[in-house]
Amino acid sequence: MFSNLRKFGVNHKKISILHVNNMCCCKIKASLKRLKPYVPLGRSYSSLPGLVGNDIKSLHSVISPPIAKIRNIGIMAHIDAGKTTTTERILYYSGYTRSLGDVDDGDTVTDFMAQERERGITIQSAAVTFDWKGYRVNLIDTPGHVDFTLEVERCLRVLDGAVAVFDASAGVEAQTLTVWRQADKHKIPRICFLNKMDKTGASFKYAVESIREKLKAKPLLLQLPLGEGKAFKGVVDVVSKEKLLWNRPSEDGKDFERKSLLETSDAELLKETTEARNDLIEQIADLDDEFADLVLGEFSENFDLLPTEKLQAAIHRVTLAQTAVPVLCGSALKNKGVQPLLDAITMYLPSPEERKYEFLERVSRLLLPFADQHIEIPSLTAGNIALTVGLKHTATGDTIASSKSSALAAARRAGREGEKQHRQNNEAERLLLAGVEIPEPVFFCTIEPPSVARQPDLDYALKCLQREDPSLKVKQDPDSGQTVLCGMGELHIEIIHDRIKREYGLETYLGPLQVAYRETILNAVRATDTLDRTLGDKRHLVTVDLEVKPTETPSVTPIIKYAPSVSEDLPKVSQEAIENGIHSACLQGPLLGSPIQDVAITLHSLIIHPGTSTTMISACVSRCIQKALKKADKQVLEPLMNLEVTVMGDYLSPVLADLAQRRGTIQEIQTRQENKIVIGFVPLAEIMGYSTVLRTLTSGSATFALELCNYQAMNPQDQATLLGRRSGLNQVL
Repeated sequence: MFSNLRKFGVNHKKISILHVNNMCCCKIKASLKRLKPYVPLGRSYSSLPGLVGNDIKSLHSVISPPIAKIRNIGIMAHIDAGKTTTTERILYYSGYTRSLGDVDDGDTVTDFMAQERERGITIQSAAVTFDWKGYRVNLIDTPGHVDFTLEVERCLRVLDGAVAVFDASAGVEAQTLTVWRQADKHKIPRICFLNKMDKTGASFKYAVESIREKLKAKPLLLQLPLGEGKAFKGVVDVVSKEKLLWNRPSEDGKDFERKSLLETSDAELLKETTEARNDLIEQIADLDDEFADLVLGEFSENFDLLPTEKLQAAIHRVTLAQTAVPVLCGSALKNKGVQPLLDAITMYLPSPEERKYEFLERVSRLLLPFADQHIEIPSLTAGNIALTVGLKHTATGDTIASSKSSALAAARRAGREGEKQHRQNNEAERLLLAGVEIPEPVFFCTIEPPSVARQPDLDYALKCLQREDPSLKVKQDPDSGQTVLCGMGELHIEIIHDRIKREYGLETYLGPLQVAYRETILNAVRATDTLDRTLGDKRHLVTVDLEVKPTETPSVTPIIKYAPSVSEDLPKVSQEAIENGIHSACLQGPLLGSPIQDVAITLHSLIIHPGTSTTMISACVSRCIQKALKKADKQVLEPLMNLEVTVMGDYLSPVLADLAQRRGTIQEIQTRQENKIVIGFVPLAEIMGYSTVLRTLTSGSATFALELCNYQAMNPQDQATLLGRRSGLNQVL
């Protein structure tokens, strides 16, 4: 039953539909049996909403807050920017926990998988629900590592807003760009939080400029830092012209001073803040017509008279319109600046009713998420995020209707509006939530159980893990019959292997890690094939004449074309058989057995004897394509990765020398405070085990980030070496 737990977002009430995300089963096993909170060792939790005692609210107020008071948000960022630490502080100040968790100590609320606590990283998203000043906040902490990008993707699609966390000393980093693009795709309003303002090298100005230049966003400076690096002690609220100081003896950051800036004691700071506020007002006036009319009319002579509430309302509107992003700063680790961030979340990010989706949910069993704890609830109002159990045939990205009639009605509406192009997108958005775009895996290896008798157990474990993580692919090798595990990176496969051991009690064996290559052709080739078989008393006869040629633009799937003489009277069932044969043939190329891409296939002639089965048609087409591919000039394509290395200047030379040996191409070297940022490309095959080598070269001081760029053709020498190695030869062919 554990694999049947699902996480979904409930949106507006109109169509009987909801959206499903699979959730990590290891994150809920401990609590599903009890369906009530428990206290893990080493952590102190406050009483959760809905429980008796300690002035806790009634269960009705927990599950049915006003929709305008709900905020569904995600925390997203580059790895090590401080997402989980920020989440920990949010939970502490909201009263969810009674002690501060620490990533290094392995006792955080949202990172409670054994693998997460051992590595100090977030692997799978976790949801927590808490209250802040009368608002209900459903928060999801997402991973920052590129291997788990899909986790960010499937969370953003059910959220209404997001907090992008930045390392103030680094600004926009490689994975920041990735998660920002994902949020753009799902049209998610955002707030930027410049974290680690206490870190040596922290620069508020640099971080803001990187947001403006690299993300092409318009930052709205709602705060200014009071000091940077070790001198950081608080923030200035630009909107209200107040300073917030965390310099009291309290070490947990709960207590801080909020003082109005005065001419007598803060002359310079007041001047700087006034200028920043005036700039903010002008920025928003350029983006919001309603606010512009207000400013140019009643308050044109003196911006100081503009009420704070009016300015906050305008910031809320431009944030929802995604024409600008509010920027705040602080240090989550040093417990500074988190409470104003919470205020900004409730003030500027949207409630579910301010988003466009319109749905009604209806399921049999509901659970309210509190990270690794869950409370069973009788019902849930629109706009919330919850868990459900018992969905056996769903996967991430599915849209579920409460009845067949609801689904048919939605389809009819979508069909009608599809004829009117200018209204199609709007209607589709209200009817269905976009599915998840699952990236293709770039690594694979064989996996074997400890004995043949345990193979069914391994198959079951892999089936469960695939439902939770669609970026994990499992297939059978047609030649050896071995199970092949395909993933997004070394860490991804390593985590899957570890989970199989811990959660399912299987000591599996992994084969050597392999790179997922692709193949293509360099010239057009025409081939003819005939299949003539008699099965029983029936003769199956097919003759196929087709052409395979390279495409001008990249295409992962084959482009299929039909000559006019073929397409005139081709039955639909025969067309499906032809296309099945084409797709089947392109799954394995003639060089490495890797998928074929960037090809176009034209069917010139097709002769089918009456009574011939569609299976025989597919087989003949597939065999004809394989014949053509073998005749063509062939090319291996290898995955090329975007690489960003952050390294101290003293170690730059050995890092560059090492990348040159790895067939790397350096695109740019930037200077960021005392560090150098090496940006370039490197073939994936050359980067396996790179983290260990980089640590050795730089005495553990450098970090790097990878992201798939595209597939590129290998040069002839490298291709010959690869083919020789795959053939078991030690020499270059």
